[in-house]
Amino acid sequence: DRMYLASEPIKAIAQKRAGVPDEKIVMSGLPIRYDFAAQADAMGDRTTEEGKAHQKKIREELNIDPNKRMILVMGGGEGVGSLSSIVNELYAKLRTQGVDATICVVCGRNEQLRSDLETRCWDTVVSQSLKSYASLKSRVVTKLLSAHASRSRRIQAALDRAAAKAAKGRDVAEVPGNVDVIPMGFVTNMAEYMVAADVLVSKAGPGTIAEAAAVGLPIMVTSHLPGQEAGNVDIVLDGGFGDYCEDPETIALELACWLQDSQLLDVMSKRAQTVGHPHAAEEIAQDIGDATHEVMEQNKNK
Repeated sequence: DRMYLASEPIKAIAQKRAGVPDEKIVMSGLPIRYDFAAQADAMGDRTTEEGKAHQKKIREELNIDPNKRMILVMGGGEGVGSLSSIVNELYAKLRTQGVDATICVVCGRNEQLRSDLETRCWDTVVSQSLKSYASLKSRVVTKLLSAHASRSRRIQAALDRAAAKAAKGRDVAEVPGNVDVIPMGFVTNMAEYMVAADVLVSKAGPGTIAEAAAVGLPIMVTSHLPGQEAGNVDIVLDGGFGDYCEDPETIALELACWLQDSQLLDVMSKRAQTVGHPHAAEEIAQDIGDATHEVMEQNKNK
């Protein structure tokens, strides 16, 4: 009697392949945990003064510096993927470009990764990542100018400006960024961490994307499972609230650009909010309850 769907592409598939009529389709969004609805209601629009005040409050509760940018990096409950390389490149590029930031890394059950990050020599990471200024400049210009058709024009314009700045030799800051890395295990209060973050770095899990969109969080998607998760990447790209990249160095270069462009982050956040459905679960439950009640009443009158 009802088919609850999360996106227009899925609706098109349901109608084309299964012939599901419009009257049976409810565009509900993907149901997610209530924590995200509660945080979305408390924060509202994260680009407003009220939203920023709520984000600051959550950061203080999580012992995260409210005066720095915050990047949330995650790869699933097992902490899989190229998290270590991504974190290395993020640290090196943010520090070199003078961006003060906290990198929160969700390692899940990967205790080895967590231990490695806690004891890593970050000065060595920087020296290994940036062999020389000349090679850095070359890589910045080449990688940032590598446009792809699905990237939003607003994001590409920001990257073009960053590449032009790099070409003129103005991409290495005189004062290094103050960057710290916080490795974490399995996180149960993910809604709070997503509110605290400025950017999410993650694989293309449908639940993760739905959760981020619910709280207006821009996303850098770093990987996806063939077939079943490919469409999730399109939701981020078509929605204009993120990008897709698999190369750790390019991920770091692009995120450094985002974090230095407040207007870009605001635009991406607003676009994420238009995609997000923080109350999907309760709305689905309410609709099913209403439909059930209606049938029960009809049966009483027979």
